[in-house]
Amino acid sequence: MKLLHSPTSPYARKVRVVAAEKKLELELVLSDPWVPNPALDAANPLGKVPALLTDDGSSLFDSRVIVEYLDGLSPVHRLIPDGTRDRIAVKRWEAIADGLQDAAIIARLEFNRPDKNESSAKQIERQRGKIAASLAEMSRELGDADLCVGKTFTLADIATACAVGYLSLRFPDIAWAEQYPNLARHYKKMAARPSFKSTDPAPPKA
Repeated sequence: MKLLHSPTSPYARKVRVVAAEKKLELELVLSDPWVPNPALDAANPLGKVPALLTDDGSSLFDSRVIVEYLDGLSPVHRLIPDGTRDRIAVKRWEAIADGLQDAAIIARLEFNRPDKNESSAKQIERQRGKIAASLAEMSRELGDADLCVGKTFTLADIATACAVGYLSLRFPDIAWAEQYPNLARHYKKMAARPSFKSTDPAPPKA
């Protein structure tokens, strides 16, 4: 299988972590979604990463679709539970984590616009408000628990850690770890896993 990805995309990182946890091999293909990219457009009509080319030649896109596909390919440690209640709980975590990332990416694009204006400032403020609300909800839901859903490592933990990790990469001024020590504790635990170390977009300098 081939994964068209960008190393800094939190959505692509989620897919790569899932593949690593499931012991699945992916051939990584660097794909810049911000320049004309016929290969990416052929794999995903939306022109976004990640996109997965399966062994039978079909393509899958949207990280939520891809991770569900990968989780079903291998019996190694199911990351999305079968039971309705736990499954919905995991997918709820994934939805808020992806929403946080959506807001962060929109805010960053607005900030980097060469023609920033008052409208840009309002958009950035609005998206940062969504980030703050998402972090507060994640912290409330996690509470004193070690893992997001029950006592088993799931996709919820992966999605959450990828989201806050992206904030650390792109928005170091958002002091989420200081404000929410339970999320910081959770992220530290996730970041120690080999799957997260191998997909870190900003590994420590030697």
